[in-house]
Amino acid sequence: MAEARTMFIVMRKDLVKVLNWPLGSIVSQGSHAAVAAIHKFREDERVKTYLSDVDGMHKVVLETKNEASLFKVADSLKQQDIPFYLWVEQPENTPTCLATIPVMRSDLGDALKKCSLLR
Repeated sequence: MAEARTMFIVMRKDLVKVLNWPLGSIVSQGSHAAVAAIHKFREDERVKTYLSDVDGMHKVVLETKNEASLFKVADSLKQQDIPFYLWVEQPENTPTCLATIPVMRSDLGDALKKCSLLR
């Protein structure tokens, strides 16, 4: 089976565990980041390919500890030249998550190695 393009959404775990954000708000943050990444990079061939097969879309939602670790993930993605969108909730001006464009897992290198599945 061929490797599938996958969007990776990285959420801050402390939004739930420390700041007590409700589940609906957390889901909304990830949704905002995913749509923003698709829109911002809509001319990228990887995005066009991903959107051409709506029924075959793959997403993985990961967690990172807090704001500082979210910024470290962002830096790692930059080093791997993986385009992403960092969602900053307004009017609070709170960075909550990021979403990559659809990529092959093999293209990530170790950019997300410190992240685990969101639980």
